[in-house]
Amino acid sequence: MINLHDLTYDQLTKLLADWGYSKFHAGVVWKGLYRDLAETVDDLPDVRLDLRKKLSLNATIGKLGTLSDLGSSDGNTRKFLLRCVDDQSIETVIMRYAGRQERPDETRRYTACVSSQAGCAMGCVFCATGQMGFMRHLTPGEIVGQIVFVERLLREPSAKPEDSGPAKQVAQLRNIVLMGMGEPLHNYNNTMRAIDIVTDNRGLGLGPRHITLSTVGLPTGIRRLANEKRSINLAVSLHGATDAERQRLVPTANRWSLATLLDACRYYTEKRKRRIFFEWTLIAYENDTAEQAHALGQLLAGMDAHINVIPLNPTDGYGGAPSDSQRVQAFQAILAQYGLPSTVRQRRGIDIAAGCGQLRQRVTT
Repeated sequence: MINLHDLTYDQLTKLLADWGYSKFHAGVVWKGLYRDLAETVDDLPDVRLDLRKKLSLNATIGKLGTLSDLGSSDGNTRKFLLRCVDDQSIETVIMRYAGRQERPDETRRYTACVSSQAGCAMGCVFCATGQMGFMRHLTPGEIVGQIVFVERLLREPSAKPEDSGPAKQVAQLRNIVLMGMGEPLHNYNNTMRAIDIVTDNRGLGLGPRHITLSTVGLPTGIRRLANEKRSINLAVSLHGATDAERQRLVPTANRWSLATLLDACRYYTEKRKRRIFFEWTLIAYENDTAEQAHALGQLLAGMDAHINVIPLNPTDGYGGAPSDSQRVQAFQAILAQYGLPSTVRQRRGIDIAAGCGQLRQRVTT
């Protein structure tokens, strides 16, 4: 059976053309999938009966089951463990950014943190997903399905991530971050097709500039992304400014040196004329030292770069500790000496293991 969420608009159009239906009918089906958010083929009321029967025999609308739903004490974060058709489970996180207090009717903005793989092959030592290993790539429809899941949730008042606030406030999924389980550039083709589907203006119409792809730093994937001239944001997880330090934290760094990775990053910024965001997990007395800050400053000096720093989120499989606020500020001050802007990212959902590096399966069978 064909999962309709696996298909781009052009692929859907070709499928229907092969069955003898015009492009008009593809548009009707597409609207049902991504404007009406139909859950089954039978929920496509505007599709003519004979086409709906054809679809029901040959295709399905993939739907991810919900295994668990955890809300954080911060009131703004929810983590879902979702079940794929083969019983693999993946995690999706929703984060709310409330409107200003003086504008209670302002649209409430949401960010969805989406998985691209079941597990991860990169093995970063402080990351719970890396600690669990790699199961398989997600299909385009399973990546898209997470976003559709969030869109459906935000349309249901009883299921919104918050229970209070003026009824006239509007919920809007604005940002997508491919920072969930898995390495998106390791699953390149499926990830890019999913991005093409959710950014199509005839459907969900999410803005490419509101999508951030986070990678551990696969140079070939970064170069390919630069050549394809996509308008999404790129975030590279660095964590160490010397080969020795980075290899200790990120095992794939043994395959690609920092010099090779930075060559690819410079190629990206020169080709795309766009900034790269570098992610840096701050681990107390390990990679938050003045020596590492100076090394990072020297490494990135002159590049159009922004460093996102975040104190380590705890996991059971790693014994490091997060940097305290004084060490974070000292690290940032050194980066500023090299003209490098930095931001301390908000720590969200720590109590439900929804923070960066914490995502993993926790439901036992």
